[in-house]
Amino acid sequence: MAIDTTAETKAIARYIRMSPFKVRRVLDQIRGRSYREALIILEFMPYRACDPILKVLRSAVANAEHNSGLDPASLVITKATADMGPSLKRFRPRAQGRAYQIRKPTCHITVAVSPQVTE
Repeated sequence: MAIDTTAETKAIARYIRMSPFKVRRVLDQIRGRSYREALIILEFMPYRACDPILKVLRSAVANAEHNSGLDPASLVITKATADMGPSLKRFRPRAQGRAYQIRKPTCHITVAVSPQVTE
């Protein structure tokens, strides 16, 4: 089986019940790092966003390993984005019979990995 060194493999988690601003804060820390480094960083960061990101990262690496035959140790995170999904609209009761709208944001997390280029 021939290994394609230019292949970029990705995984997407959609409709994650979390603000994309909070997810981007974590993605900025792992973008451009190796798979092993990213695992260690995500394991010890105190943010709630780490769990879905870790799940997507493992999925992207599994896709690269299974579909492209790549070695997980050689993979680097090339793209990591969090895009806005649809907001869930809820209402909270307020004074004098009024109702205030509350938006509960969702996001789509995309992580792409590719083999590290060694010159």
